[in-house]
Amino acid sequence: MKRFRYVTVAAWIVAAAWAVVPRTVLTDTLTDAPTGFSGSTNGLLTQAAFDAAREVFAEQESIADGLGPVYNAQSCGECHQNPVTGGVSQITEVRAGRLTAFGRFIDHPGGSLIHSRAIDATAQEHILPGHDVRTLRTSLNTLGDGFVEAIANSTLLAIAQRQPTLSGGVIAGQAIGVPVNEAGAGVLRIGRFGWKDQHASLLSFAADAYLNEMGITSPLQPVENTTNGRSIAPYDRVADPEDDGDDVETFAQFMRSTMAPARDAELAGTMEAQRGERVFSAIGCNICHVTSITTAPAGTLINGGELVVPAVLGNKTIHPFSDFLLHDIGTGDGIVQNGGQGTANKMRTAPLWGLRTHDRFMHDAASLTLINAILRHDGEASVTRSRFRSLIGSDQDALLTFLSSL
Repeated sequence: MKRFRYVTVAAWIVAAAWAVVPRTVLTDTLTDAPTGFSGSTNGLLTQAAFDAAREVFAEQESIADGLGPVYNAQSCGECHQNPVTGGVSQITEVRAGRLTAFGRFIDHPGGSLIHSRAIDATAQEHILPGHDVRTLRTSLNTLGDGFVEAIANSTLLAIAQRQPTLSGGVIAGQAIGVPVNEAGAGVLRIGRFGWKDQHASLLSFAADAYLNEMGITSPLQPVENTTNGRSIAPYDRVADPEDDGDDVETFAQFMRSTMAPARDAELAGTMEAQRGERVFSAIGCNICHVTSITTAPAGTLINGGELVVPAVLGNKTIHPFSDFLLHDIGTGDGIVQNGGQGTANKMRTAPLWGLRTHDRFMHDAASLTLINAILRHDGEASVTRSRFRSLIGSDQDALLTFLSSL
């Protein structure tokens, strides 16, 4: 039986508080990132430009625009709409593949993403026999992602390096280097977007989603998907690239300009929620669901030199309740993307900001209550889950109240 080393509750609180703010940043230069669900810009774009970008983000694509031939949605807004454009939704996607005799994951023909829709019935994708690694993935929130993009690699690495010490060797987040497509071949940055941390830049993420969710090619993703590995040429009616890159840029600028998800201020101000936050930290939840992170200073070059952190995104404190690292908490979906075979059963720590806007939890939307989601945690989170189970009922209730305020 594996034995875990425990630390005192007081030590957890002190260590976790020390861990979340990089000590190299002068705190008097920091300000909190703006939050809200008002549909207002964070200041990167003017409100008029932001509103125009939001319209493009929510615009329904048609076959004449290049939609499909296989796709999941007609707009970004279909999957990112609750409670405002850019948020979450109940939409899920399907991924599949298989394992070799030696346990190596291989994508389903045409890629692990199994598209749910097609512009022609004969192009519809299905999971083929023999591909029994299967999962659902929920749509992710994109609000506040401009601040996430502006987190320095060094900040994420520092969080990862401290986790084994803070957890007695139980927790060890993994940072992976992933391509920044707009910066050219070979340029990598630490991933932070997607359930597998498969993207590091919002421009790369937007181009990937345009192709894989809507079937629209662009200069960063110029090659059409197949249908279960078969050519879609008989159905493809628009020359590639179907977008000249303008829409992809607009999607990225919209996401960079969103405010971070806001808490329920009234509930967060209650003694019950504040007690719950202390319990959250005391049992070690915040080692992975990191409470506060500071973005890189304004003027910092990121994304392989393709983006300069603007003043409205730089030196901002955000409260994502995530470390944006990969962990094995016993719920991994077995799918491999940019991280290599060792990440098959690892998932990005789900940011908890905006949690109160969800009615389904975990990557597969299989948990319909917060209690169930917590109890599904295992692996690196097994000790923390055990601590939760051992809490008295009133402490558990306080923790759930705190989570409901996020």
